[in-house]
Amino acid sequence: MTETIHLPCPDEQECGSSDAYSFNDTKGQGYCHACELKTWLHNDELWAKRGSGKGYKLGDNSSAVQVVEDFTPKDIKEPTGGEFVGMRGIISSTMEKFGTKTFSKVPYKIYDPRTNALLEEGVSDEVRAYYPSGKYKGRRIDLPKDHAYNGHFYTPKGFRTDELFGMSLFPVNASRIVTITEGELDAMSAWQMLSQGSTYVNPVVSLPSATPSGKLWEKCKGWLDSFEKIILSVDNDTAGAKVAETMFDLFPTKVYMMDHGKHKDANDFLQAGDQKAYKSAWWGARKYSPAGFTAGVDAWMSAIDGEDPYEYTPTPIEAYNKIGKGLVKGGITVVKAPPGTGKSSYLRMLMHFLAVKQDKVTAALMMEEVKSVTGRAMATYQLGTNVKTKEDAGFNGVSEDQVKDAIKEVLGPTGERFVSFDINPQDPVEDTLKQCKYAISVYNAEYIFIDHLQRLAYLSGTDGATAALTELGVKLTELAKRRNVGIICISHVNNDGKTKYASSIEEEAIVLIEMSRDKKSEDIQERNTTYLEITKNRPYALTGPAGMLTYDVETDMVTERLGPREPVTNNKGDF
Repeated sequence: MTETIHLPCPDEQECGSSDAYSFNDTKGQGYCHACELKTWLHNDELWAKRGSGKGYKLGDNSSAVQVVEDFTPKDIKEPTGGEFVGMRGIISSTMEKFGTKTFSKVPYKIYDPRTNALLEEGVSDEVRAYYPSGKYKGRRIDLPKDHAYNGHFYTPKGFRTDELFGMSLFPVNASRIVTITEGELDAMSAWQMLSQGSTYVNPVVSLPSATPSGKLWEKCKGWLDSFEKIILSVDNDTAGAKVAETMFDLFPTKVYMMDHGKHKDANDFLQAGDQKAYKSAWWGARKYSPAGFTAGVDAWMSAIDGEDPYEYTPTPIEAYNKIGKGLVKGGITVVKAPPGTGKSSYLRMLMHFLAVKQDKVTAALMMEEVKSVTGRAMATYQLGTNVKTKEDAGFNGVSEDQVKDAIKEVLGPTGERFVSFDINPQDPVEDTLKQCKYAISVYNAEYIFIDHLQRLAYLSGTDGATAALTELGVKLTELAKRRNVGIICISHVNNDGKTKYASSIEEEAIVLIEMSRDKKSEDIQERNTTYLEITKNRPYALTGPAGMLTYDVETDMVTERLGPREPVTNNKGDF
């Protein structure tokens, strides 16, 4: 098995990373740790997808299959000197302000990383846009943009996708407003147009790619949050819309969108001599809101093509999947259960299965346990034996190093396939919403587990608990729908099956699961069996018994207990 690492992302147009991609020759599969692109070979063609999106072919010719090694090899010396040369309407002083140099006749070599075969060599003038860390993004001017081996744009080995171009030029609180573009030339163009005839500081920065990684938002959030207003000067396409949604979730009151009109980007304005029009569009930027109307044939066709309603991931419980299909995205699933029915064990089984077996980024708010308990629970399911405590691990012959290795396996190659978060107890509802948005935007979480709703109610104070959870339910529902994630909430009930404070969230739920267990049964197997029943199923209509779980005291795990087929009903309660 050959694993080649530190390669450029094959989807150069959307990502641009030069060293975050790895490719396994034996499996014919690859993964980009910067943009989370997954690739695989099919009939000698390279296919790809991101997240839960549909797979697509990377190009229609053989060169699309070749993942190009864009970094400068060791046998080529780095050029020295360089000049600040204007281009595409950007003047030399602007290039100097942003540290962007042109180098003449730079030798280059391009290799196929899978075979190490030399694909092309030559010389070209280069423009290098330097980022705060000292690394740069380059473009070989003498090579066309549609170069056969993607040789026009490139990034050197070690280029980081967690910083903004131009960010180091503008300190925190340098101005009230910061402008963000999708390209380095656009950032310089925007700054030049906004600064012309102005005495104000106009911070303008660029994203490192059209699909920035979560690491970028994690690192730059504090800097961006120092500004009162964030204006997005980005393309009106899918990638631009995703940037806007991410920014809105991180800075809900600060994000404004420019309307570029007939122009694609800031540099288009500059080259067309429409500096005044750009300034006018900048001043007229409107506060971003994800809500809007869908009208017209094009808009409806776009919705049909781009949305996958009630997308789901199968669970490890076959009986559940038969009527519920799996854990559904785009809404809230509420799990109702009285104390002692195995709610936490059920959640741990689902979280481990989603992260490890389904490779879904999973986030968890587990308010009744410390982080080590959550981590050891994941390791228990990974190892198939109880390591809940150090004593349990030792009793079962598992070393602490093995426990740690198991947790690393759960976390996956990125180290962030499973994340846990806390909330501020002084503002539990708003902070839960904020942390959920952060989990989605920064870590690309597809599923979020909240255990449990009543604790959020207690933290909110009993007087306003119902109102607080009602507000949270509405906002979580909108978030799940807008970002197409699944949010699974535990709700405690008393012995009569009544919930406290959370009935409104049950109404918001698209799926309602009820758990029960006879804790006093004389039959030990029955006493350790939890029954699942789907009592509400908006996506797929079917309701009724949805499987049985049996708890193993020795392993501290639950698994599906297979039994006789049980009746399934529709929403009217008919067999």
